[in-house]
Amino acid sequence: MFAAITTGSAAAVAQTSTEQNLAANPDALDFFRPPPNLFQMTYDHKTAPGSVREVTSQTLNLRYDHAFDLQSGWILATRSDLPMLAKNPINDSNPAGDFVRGIGDTDVQAALIHDIDQRWAFGFGMRLVTPTGDELLTSGKWQVMPIVGARLALPEINNGSYFEPLLRYAVSVAGDPTTKNISNLQLAPMLNIGLPDHWYVTLFPSPDIRINYGDPITGQTGRWFVPFDFRVGKKFTDNIALSLEIGVPIIRDYPVYDFKTQLRLNVTW
Repeated sequence: MFAAITTGSAAAVAQTSTEQNLAANPDALDFFRPPPNLFQMTYDHKTAPGSVREVTSQTLNLRYDHAFDLQSGWILATRSDLPMLAKNPINDSNPAGDFVRGIGDTDVQAALIHDIDQRWAFGFGMRLVTPTGDELLTSGKWQVMPIVGARLALPEINNGSYFEPLLRYAVSVAGDPTTKNISNLQLAPMLNIGLPDHWYVTLFPSPDIRINYGDPITGQTGRWFVPFDFRVGKKFTDNIALSLEIGVPIIRDYPVYDFKTQLRLNVTW
């Protein structure tokens, strides 16, 4: 999860609250101005290189965010994820390459968010990933992930447009010594553009740009993974939005995926 700050006068900062964010929420979900409560349900379909053939992963993730108003215009945003996976790798434990289904690695996150004014915002936080996944579905590692980012509103386009760059670093700190160590930089130069009739399009909405400094994975020939990643969505009511995200690699020396789709339902209150 991530944090951000928005620019404005001192009075405007002092009046910032999660309830105001909910009332003024643009069509696309703006994590830097979180509502008090957010439930997300996502379905991901990914393909990636395997040791013998391409591996397909399907993930149904249940996510809950809750934000707390703090003094001096700060907001504490919390997040928890419960992923349920289906995956068909071929290995010693699954020689037939059947789909294996179960719980994946869960995570929790906290971020501090602060508005500067109506244009600028920034924030920072930390995610903890726990190796709770079932066999064949877990990284086997405890991971910490510091996060930092900023927000630039783009009223020159419209009120629903903004630029939100995000940077985080995933690093394993403990866990199964026989599994791969994790150390990679993740970036999302997100640009959201509001469209008529409560539609929106978002370029690079997920931190899928990666630079790997950890153990190499199957098919890796270099450090970089750079996809073209975009999301198209529509806000149907004040509290419900639906979107579809698609990602295809441009540079895949570090092959995070060959193809990715994600269907996302957002419910705010």
